[in-house]
Amino acid sequence: MNLPNQLTVARLVLTAVFVVCFYLPVAHHLTIAALVFGVASITDYFDGRIARARGIVTNFGKLFDPLADKILIAAAFILLVERGDLPAWVVVVMLAREFFVTGIRLIAAGQGAILVAERLGKHKMFWQILTVSWFLVKEASVEPLFSFAKPFYATAPGWVADVIIYFTTLLTLVSGFSYFWKNRQLFNDA
Repeated sequence: MNLPNQLTVARLVLTAVFVVCFYLPVAHHLTIAALVFGVASITDYFDGRIARARGIVTNFGKLFDPLADKILIAAAFILLVERGDLPAWVVVVMLAREFFVTGIRLIAAGQGAILVAERLGKHKMFWQILTVSWFLVKEASVEPLFSFAKPFYATAPGWVADVIIYFTTLLTLVSGFSYFWKNRQLFNDA
């Protein structure tokens, strides 16, 4: 297995570690979870970059890289809903988009094609990571490592988080529609 695919698999493993750390009944568990999420997110950047630079783009990577992204982001958003940081409807919209795009990829695979991630989808992923990171650091700011951020979150206007949430949600919807539109020929026989 090449390095980019190893990083993709590592992201899947780190997602499980992130969820476990989020619930561990130990001191600094939120900080550990936030750091694990950060490392997992960084693997998303490097696996694609290394694959393209070395010319080792594989079907495994084309399929599992976006799947690993979806699992990481879905887990994080669900945990943040449980903590009361995000409204559930936002996560429903984001998950619906991810299932919809996965459905399009499955239809393409059934027709012998493998669809790669689009640039707009990469921007969407960046903003989803940013949104999750915003709230993970907020949660972890009650612990020593991220305590420097506590005054910022205490004084930041509520609209800042709202803008991040709504922009990310809008970008998620737009990227899903764009993905459908660019691949609409897959539905010609429907």
